[in-house]
Amino acid sequence: MKIVDIKTADVRGHGYSTYVRVYTDEGLTGTGECIHGGAGCAQLIRSLKGILVGQDPMDVDRLFETMRRQHIFNGAIAGNIVTAMTGIEIALWDLAGKALGAPVYQLLGGKFRNRIRLYCDCHAGDHASAESYGKKALELVEQGFTALKFDIDDLSHPDKHDAFNHTISPGEFHTMVERVAAVREAIGPRIDLAIDMHGRYDVHSAVRVAKAMEEFNLLWLEEPVPPENIDALREVKLSSGTPICVGENLYLRWGFRELLEKQAADIIMPDIPKCGGLSECRKIANMAELYYVPLAPHNVCGPLGTIASCHTCASIPNFLVIEWHWKDRPYWDDLLITDEPVIKDGYIELSDRPGLGYELNEDAAKQYLRPGTEMFGD
Repeated sequence: MKIVDIKTADVRGHGYSTYVRVYTDEGLTGTGECIHGGAGCAQLIRSLKGILVGQDPMDVDRLFETMRRQHIFNGAIAGNIVTAMTGIEIALWDLAGKALGAPVYQLLGGKFRNRIRLYCDCHAGDHASAESYGKKALELVEQGFTALKFDIDDLSHPDKHDAFNHTISPGEFHTMVERVAAVREAIGPRIDLAIDMHGRYDVHSAVRVAKAMEEFNLLWLEEPVPPENIDALREVKLSSGTPICVGENLYLRWGFRELLEKQAADIIMPDIPKCGGLSECRKIANMAELYYVPLAPHNVCGPLGTIASCHTCASIPNFLVIEWHWKDRPYWDDLLITDEPVIKDGYIELSDRPGLGYELNEDAAKQYLRPGTEMFGD
């Protein structure tokens, strides 16, 4: 079996996902999804096609490494070319599973769990009040989620005095604590709660927040400082008992090496359909396991990319929870060919069907195509 073509489709969700389809001379296809590759992701995938046409699609790791090595001077260390390779890698795993009649998690070594727990990224309250945050949190708990996440970096806060400096003002600090307190009071002590700061703040501001969060028993405080300086992050981590989670802007296992070696985070959150794919993120998880660090993948993909990530999450012992960020988009289930909801009571149960176990619903996806593009066009 040989690869004969690779085509793409850009579909709107949380931003735009790039869906990737690999075609073979035996008529078998595999489909993947990657995210945050930018408007040029489809063009990057087309540029990689020449490396893959004529190759055996079953050699997934070899093909990924071939792409990486041939483009090492074109950016295949971090960024959108890695994301483009990731979309191809996921499609290859889907294809390999179909060819062998096995779900992808079995090809990755089997599964440690049958269900994959999700946390719902709630973003914020429906308005600025702390009560609104608590109300939204309670609604999601009633829908079956056992873990939630809220943002507290409010760039439009009336007490934010400068658009570029992110030292927290007293007014901002008060609002942050007030909102988290309202959520914790609404959901009680047994629901996991994560809080996101989106990597915006300086060290002393992050330390203030981390210490203030201790009383709320967070699952984690996410990206309290920008991701470029591991030593600054480690200072924040050591400042309090609040767990620190980072990693959505790191790529490949090399991107996580220093973070883990310096033990600068308690939890890591690689974005699997962005930073290297299923096999690569399993290797990242194996590295993290040496330091007793759990994996809680960042994830804003549609259902196909989310399910792909879940195959890796099933195959590793140190999985914690994975993000779901589609609460306000009603067409989640429409994007798959399925008769029942993919998410049940805050979990995804993986299918034992071959490959990823699901197919993209192209008729539904066409409604959300990037303007001026085609569904799996050349």
